[in-house]
Amino acid sequence: MDIRNICLLGHGGSGKTSLVESMLYLTGAIDRLGKTADGNTVCDYDPEEIKRQISISLAMTPVIYNGVKINVMDAPGNFDFVGEMQSGVRAAEVGVLVCASKDGLSVGAERSWKYLKSQNKPCIVYISKEDEENANFSETLNALREKLGSSIAPVAAPIQDANKHTIGILDVIKRKAYKMGSGKGSKREEIPVPADMADALDEYYNELVEAIADTTEEYGEKFLMEEPFTTEEIIDGLKIGVRTGIVSPAVCGSALTGLGTEMLMTTIVDLVPAPGEMPAEAATDESGENAAEVKRDPNGPTAAIVFKTISDQYGKYSLVKVVSGKITGDMSLYNPATGKTEKLGRLYTIKGKKNEEVKEIACGDIGAIAKMDRLKTGETLCDPKNVVKLAPVQFAEPCYSRAIAPKTRGQDEKVGTGLIRLNEEDPTFNVVNNAETHQVVVSGAGDIQIDVLVSKLKSRFGVEAELDTPRVAYREKIRKQVRKQGRHKKQTGGSGQFGDVHIVFEPQDEQEDMIFAEEVFGGSVPKNFFPAVEKGLREACAHGVLAGYPVVFLKATLVDGSYHPVDSSEIAFKTAAQLAYKAALPEASPVLLEPIGELKVTIPDSYMGDILGDLNKRRGRVMGMNPTGDGDQVVEAEVPMAEMMTYAIDLRSMTQSRGSFTFHFVRYEDCPAAAQEKAIAEAKALAEE
Repeated sequence: MDIRNICLLGHGGSGKTSLVESMLYLTGAIDRLGKTADGNTVCDYDPEEIKRQISISLAMTPVIYNGVKINVMDAPGNFDFVGEMQSGVRAAEVGVLVCASKDGLSVGAERSWKYLKSQNKPCIVYISKEDEENANFSETLNALREKLGSSIAPVAAPIQDANKHTIGILDVIKRKAYKMGSGKGSKREEIPVPADMADALDEYYNELVEAIADTTEEYGEKFLMEEPFTTEEIIDGLKIGVRTGIVSPAVCGSALTGLGTEMLMTTIVDLVPAPGEMPAEAATDESGENAAEVKRDPNGPTAAIVFKTISDQYGKYSLVKVVSGKITGDMSLYNPATGKTEKLGRLYTIKGKKNEEVKEIACGDIGAIAKMDRLKTGETLCDPKNVVKLAPVQFAEPCYSRAIAPKTRGQDEKVGTGLIRLNEEDPTFNVVNNAETHQVVVSGAGDIQIDVLVSKLKSRFGVEAELDTPRVAYREKIRKQVRKQGRHKKQTGGSGQFGDVHIVFEPQDEQEDMIFAEEVFGGSVPKNFFPAVEKGLREACAHGVLAGYPVVFLKATLVDGSYHPVDSSEIAFKTAAQLAYKAALPEASPVLLEPIGELKVTIPDSYMGDILGDLNKRRGRVMGMNPTGDGDQVVEAEVPMAEMMTYAIDLRSMTQSRGSFTFHFVRYEDCPAAAQEKAIAEAKALAEE
């Protein structure tokens, strides 16, 4: 069967999920239009999606139009779920950028466009909601062209009446006009081109012809000779233009009335390249070091990429895109990531929340394999005789962290198991059990993603969790030399305990771990007790005297002491060493050290002032600025980790979601007095709790 794979992208609320409904309704796959507000759409079926009225996961369904199977993937527009969009783009040949007609160029559309370009994926633009008040096709088109480039060429345009209501649509390629038929399930009907639209139609047509002139030398010559193009040549030129990324055709319509939906499907079938027409996919051999390529050959050795995992109460489904060969249920395929051969089981076509069993998944098609417990998102399944690794989905690093704990004591294991299961289907967040701060920290793209995880823990795994600010792992060190005695003497019935040490504590900068030395003369402390003294000190270093944080960059030298031939023991000397430590450190000018991270924040030029001002407030030091070449700047700075807890959300509001950042720990530095007081107060409050 002829196949097209597309992924719908764009800002939240631009009408992507409704557009899928319109496509299914017009092709007879469903008998009534579902609405996001009613929670009855094919693609938003998760209870969380219905409750919040937004898409959270990548959903897919096939649409059969004129004998062609269009695999439509509906990606969430919310920035917290950008990983779902990236998974969809990995499996699609083309991205369909959905922009609401009255919104102009939204941030979501701009970011999706940039991502498509970074992945070398072609794009079609669909300007939605033409039926709404204040819809303005030409303004939105101009805004898109101004920001995204002149490659956007309209192949359709709306026809409006005197009251600015959209009543029909122009087909620029065929130079025809259509309106929606009246009555349920009716198709579009051809109407004469309105006289007042004739000039606009000519203008759009000439723009298409100009765009095609750049696609091949032959069409370029024809354009220069001013020879007319046939409809077939225009379609062929646009198809080449889409495949090479030179042209991005723009269509428009309304999912609610169905106007323009058929035009979009025709555009997809005519202009989107079939999987087999795309160039070979870059890959590597099993080691990952040597480049290879996978030709899109239906008769070639099997190679498929797992681009998403769905894990629900019925089991686990691995969604695969077959790049070469085909997959059948009785196959055994090799997974280079684990080095194991996997016996496949049942295969399915995914239709929203419904699954339909199939015998095979053909080359270029998308399907699901059930119950593949060892298989993870991003891994390759291939012919054991022809091992290749396809490029996985590159997800952005998680940048927003919260500490998570069960509301009821003793349910930590339940929370842990739930998060592991949720991580299978959403690899864009990670979980770290921080032994030092005694917190489980979950990190993701933003607050909504983490909030959804907490809701899913309750609904799917029956465990209520609460979120808190992650604690900062401070350190302590001393700044001057102090000598102290530690003497432990205990006399009970029988043998007593006796240990006596004199230790010099001083700062050092060779290593973070404590350096232990001994300079004992005349055997005042026998050699066999040295390890006990060192062990006592190392245990003591785990808790400093300011706020109980580990002590670093310390040197302890055992210089003197005394012992008892009968009562001295290892435990006595270990205790004596700890007493010396407790006496010395408060007098050794202790100071708190705070973790400093390296921040790289990518922002459009226009936000530079706001970002620099904000970094100053966070006690940040700007180290440099580098332009990226597409109007963005990368600001590099060093900022204390304690000041970065809400940065993901603050950056979003400062840049209207246009900024992104990475942040990594680099070193510890002395903590300023005000910040030190605050940290000590927090540590004391926690200890009392």
